[in-house]
Amino acid sequence: QRLHDLRDHYADAIRSGFPDIPRRVSGYNLPALLPENGFDVARLLVGSEGTLATVLEATLRLVPWPAARSLVVVGFADVYAAAAAVPAVLALGPMGLEGVDDRLIFDNVAKGLNAEGRELLPRSERGNGDALGGYLLVEFGGASQTEADAEATRAMRTLRELDGYRGQKLLAPPQQQRMWELRESGLGATARVPGKSDTWEGWEDSAVPPARLADYLRDLRGLYESYGYRGSFYGHFGQGCVHTRISFDLYTAAGIDKYHHFVEEAADLCVAYGGSLSGEHGDGQSRGELLPRMFGEELLGAFRAVKAAFDPEGRMNPGKVVDPYPITSNLRLGPEYRPAQPKTVFKFADDDGSLARATMRCVGVGKCRRLEGGTMCPSYRVTLDEQHSTRGRAHLLHEMLVGEVIRAGWRSEEVKEALDLCLACKGCKRDCPVGVDVATYKAEFLHHYYRRRLRPRAAYAMGLIPWWARIASKAPRLVNAMMAAPGISRLLKAAAGITRERDVPRFATTTLRARMARRTAKPAGGQRTRAGASEAAGTFGGNGSGAERPPVVLYADTFTNFFDPEIGEAAVEVLEAAGFRVELPRRQLCCGRPLYDYGFLGLAKRLLRRNVDALRDTVSTGMPIVGLEPSCVATFRDELPALFPDDPDAVALSRNVFTLAELLQQRAPNWQPPRLQGKAVVHGHCHHKAVMGMRADRDLLEKTGLDVTFLDAGCCGLAGSFGFEAEHYRVSMACGEQSLLPTARAVDHDTLVIADGFSCRNQLAQGSGRRGVHLAQLLQMG
Repeated sequence: QRLHDLRDHYADAIRSGFPDIPRRVSGYNLPALLPENGFDVARLLVGSEGTLATVLEATLRLVPWPAARSLVVVGFADVYAAAAAVPAVLALGPMGLEGVDDRLIFDNVAKGLNAEGRELLPRSERGNGDALGGYLLVEFGGASQTEADAEATRAMRTLRELDGYRGQKLLAPPQQQRMWELRESGLGATARVPGKSDTWEGWEDSAVPPARLADYLRDLRGLYESYGYRGSFYGHFGQGCVHTRISFDLYTAAGIDKYHHFVEEAADLCVAYGGSLSGEHGDGQSRGELLPRMFGEELLGAFRAVKAAFDPEGRMNPGKVVDPYPITSNLRLGPEYRPAQPKTVFKFADDDGSLARATMRCVGVGKCRRLEGGTMCPSYRVTLDEQHSTRGRAHLLHEMLVGEVIRAGWRSEEVKEALDLCLACKGCKRDCPVGVDVATYKAEFLHHYYRRRLRPRAAYAMGLIPWWARIASKAPRLVNAMMAAPGISRLLKAAAGITRERDVPRFATTTLRARMARRTAKPAGGQRTRAGASEAAGTFGGNGSGAERPPVVLYADTFTNFFDPEIGEAAVEVLEAAGFRVELPRRQLCCGRPLYDYGFLGLAKRLLRRNVDALRDTVSTGMPIVGLEPSCVATFRDELPALFPDDPDAVALSRNVFTLAELLQQRAPNWQPPRLQGKAVVHGHCHHKAVMGMRADRDLLEKTGLDVTFLDAGCCGLAGSFGFEAEHYRVSMACGEQSLLPTARAVDHDTLVIADGFSCRNQLAQGSGRRGVHLAQLLQMG
């Protein structure tokens, strides 16, 4: 009854005071109460930001979802020309119309993001190298791909005639996802740009009538420049909604005062264009204070009446929308922001050497909470608990450093619990739009947490596997027999903290280095010779004299050397077939990857230093190093420069280590791999996808002629030692069951399952009974 009464009292003010635009989220949705709109209380509650009610259940109105989509990307001289074209494009009936400016593209370039999407952007049709300053993404739908493409093709004839038009491209279905990832990167790509000041939310989703978007963007850019701010434009241009992050100074009193004045002027500008302060995210506290500028005092009175009707005691999300807290109160930052700045082992060079700044990377997008596609976050997908998401872990670490809520610092059990189920898959490093790197944060935290403390038994059993493997290699048959004997195996597993459900991988009876020392080579003259003399110099020749063949060092990592030497032999055969002379390091080396999972950072640094010293001469000659275990290659490419960013030898080594596919694609581009028939499924190791990417593997496998499917899946679940630990076994298997294991069981036995990771192959074997094949073995088959 109170809603009826206030509707009748304020009806005229509601009709005249609310802009009729596609995107209006600011204020309470009072037009829903008007008689002509059916007194729709549900629509009133939508967008009320928890200030009126908590929604426990909702019935949704569904809209048609087309069977096929077609995407046209149109380039313009600048973002204003792109925005000015919006009304004409809308007349063509697209189902989606998004826009981005060139600044967003530049930020993607600076951060090395979305390279595949950037390559798909249209070039200027003038052929004179004109830069394109803005783009529209125009999407059409249809009952079939043919129908959708026909709609898009018809539209392209009109698009070509628009003012400021520079070029366009119709994207095939596989390419469309890459382009949408580029558009959706907006928030993450612009948040932390190297060499530029940080950008922040605060005016991130204003909306105006689409027909007035171009003029609004020009004036908004002028307002930026008058304040000395920078920020890109992107968003839902077809609905006049603009997303942006702006380089506010939120650390100093003067900077915060300047920010406050800016948003007041921005609000007046938006209202002058008939717009809404918020077109998507809501007002909350950051724009609640500005609502009188948009609605006036009379409608603010109506908002208060609605609030009083639902929440007379003001207990529902107070300080938002109605009687809001001042914009500049309760800031996360501000002049009093003084987080702890502890000395760390990792240098966090991209975060000014500060773990606190690193943990502030999270801007709350929540991409880590998705349940399918991509790599992150495997344990969250199992528990669905916010503390196990990338976002939750980053925020807990930040709270630990701020010290207001979590006061125990490095000894915090809350942080330890949240990080315990982190598989250190590094998926967040690649998938998170702002590169939150929980695997590194976890290793750093555990290093301090266990300082002067005993670690769990598994840390000494599996974290120190490089040393145990060397010992076991002296009597591998005895060790294997002991682990196969039920009674002894049970005792040894219990002592090591390994779950009884797991089979311990068998040690090879002969290591890769021993096999290569005995390996025979066949010179050009046909005489077979021992390679032993060559081994003393670290070299194993192949077909031909070897003098003209470029050398490459095969990194015999712990897992390949002691467990799977046949993979190393396969790699040698493939590299020789590609024209290389293969050498091994003169001594057995290990990157120390298992050490990071338990915080053994001091020992890990010493191992990496040993690698730098041992391979210095190799790197100085420009000889490439190829690694077969993805996690080891990732250690050189990621942890090594993160621990020694100022060491030129370490940085040079980091840049000189390649996966097998990368080496063949970059150093032997004219080599044609063997033609293979049949089907294969590729499960990319998490570190491979996160650090190196799978582009080289895709290109190489395409040349073989195999019918290859790359799984868009998360972690296999074994994750080094994680899945062997008794307390983690259940989560480990649940991760595997999300994609990899069901896929392996479902494909026919003639379909190869390619898995370069030692952990991935073990999870496959123990969880599905399928044998994973390394890329080197696949190529060897041909």
